[in-house]
Amino acid sequence: MQFFNRVTLRTPESVELEFTLAGIGNRTMALLVDYLVWGASLLVLLIVWGVLSVQLVAYLESFTGDAQLWLTAIALLLTFAVYVGYFVLFETLWQGQTPGKRYAKIRVIREDGKPIGLSQAALRALLRPVDDTLFLGALMIMLGKREKRLGDWAAGTIVVQEERPVTAASFPIADEAHMLAKELLQTAAIAQLLPDDFAVVRDYLQRRSIMEKRARSDLSIELARQVKHIVGLQQLPFKMTPDLFLEAIYLAYQQQSPEGHGY
Repeated sequence: MQFFNRVTLRTPESVELEFTLAGIGNRTMALLVDYLVWGASLLVLLIVWGVLSVQLVAYLESFTGDAQLWLTAIALLLTFAVYVGYFVLFETLWQGQTPGKRYAKIRVIREDGKPIGLSQAALRALLRPVDDTLFLGALMIMLGKREKRLGDWAAGTIVVQEERPVTAASFPIADEAHMLAKELLQTAAIAQLLPDDFAVVRDYLQRRSIMEKRARSDLSIELARQVKHIVGLQQLPFKMTPDLFLEAIYLAYQQQSPEGHGY
């Protein structure tokens, strides 16, 4: 029996990725946690604003007789800015996650499997009040096949469960790669790799044996360069070829702990 819907996405590299959609329960739990964190943050800011507003009343009254009205308007703008900014900030910096989503082990991604950016996070946050009105977003999630609320449709995103694909290697892996994988777990930020990054590496390792020699060399160098940047390495370890590095990355990604993967 399958309790969650699954969706297959195709990356720009023509790699097919399969994800499990988050589901209304996980998304509700994440939203409740986020509203608790957001509410606590807003409370602190409003207390600070309340103290400052006492000082501002006298200043504003020298220019206008509606000082209280202005202060109320500023407080409302501040509340909206914190509301939108909370989700935009975390979803942009945490690659589609907020404290609530991290707790619920779900993540927002683009429809091509890539991490969301500032524009997608902003669209989702700006439309969230509309989705919250009369539980419109919840109804769209429950009734839609891809479980998308209005903000997801506008931003071109979906919300999926956080998963680490674990697959048996169907290609040869050098013995040295196993040792190097353990070293990379200590020296590289393997947790920065997303499932689609892993899938691209795996796809190359599976197909390299049928590639023309020059094309294989060029692709392995380019992939190694991109992965090296993602995991925060300045250069490849001494005497490590691009292929050996990618094999070690493939192993290290699967060996990392769930905590290290950003759960």
